[in-house]
Amino acid sequence: MTGRPTLNQRRREATRLEIARTAASLFAEQGAEATTAEEIAQAAGISLRTFYRYFSVKEDAVAPLLAAGGREWVDQFAAAPADLPPREALERAAVASLTPADDDAVEAMHWTRSLLRDPRLDGTWQRVHADSEARLREVLAERCPPGTDPLEIRLAAAAATAAIRVALEQWASSEAAAVGPGSPQDLGGRCMLELTQGLRLWSRANGPA
Repeated sequence: MTGRPTLNQRRREATRLEIARTAASLFAEQGAEATTAEEIAQAAGISLRTFYRYFSVKEDAVAPLLAAGGREWVDQFAAAPADLPPREALERAAVASLTPADDDAVEAMHWTRSLLRDPRLDGTWQRVHADSEARLREVLAERCPPGTDPLEIRLAAAAATAAIRVALEQWASSEAAAVGPGSPQDLGGRCMLELTQGLRLWSRANGPA
C-alpha cells in the first residue's frame, strides 16, 4: 500500500504546481517563445537554479497542469463500478473530467486553450498524453479478464487517449465556449464513441474476472 506523501514531498509538489501556474500565466499572456525561464522563476519567487531543479526546460513547466486532466479522467475510469462496461465507463469519465465544475475551472480551460495553440508546447503536450496512455493501459489491464490479448489493451488505451487529445485540440482551435456545443465535454464524448466503438476488447472486457 502506498503511504501518504511526506511533508517534504507535499511541499515539493506545491512548489512544482506554483511554478506551473506561473509559467502557464506567462505563456498564455506572451507565448512560450517570448517567455524566459528567468522570468518564470522571478514571477514565481524562486531562483533560476531552483527552477531547473524542477524542470529541465521552460516548456515543461506547464506539464503538471496539462497532465492534471489526464490523471482525473483515468482516475474516474478506475473508480467506475466493476460491472459497468469499460467503453461506457471511459465515455462517462471523459465527459465528467472535461466538464468544468465552477468558474475557476472555466478560467483554467481558457488558459489551456492558449497553451494548446502554442506550437512551442507541442512536445510537452505529446509527452503528457503518452504518460496518460501508459497509466490507462495499466488500469484497463486490471479490468480485463486474465489472458486478454495485451495488444487489444494497448490499442484500446491508445484510442481512448487519442479521443481526449483530439477533442481538446479541436476545441482549442475553435472559438467554442468551455461548455455547450463544441465544448471539450461535447467533443470528448463524441470522439470517445467514434474512436473506440470498433475495438474487439469491449465485447470481452466487461469487468474483472
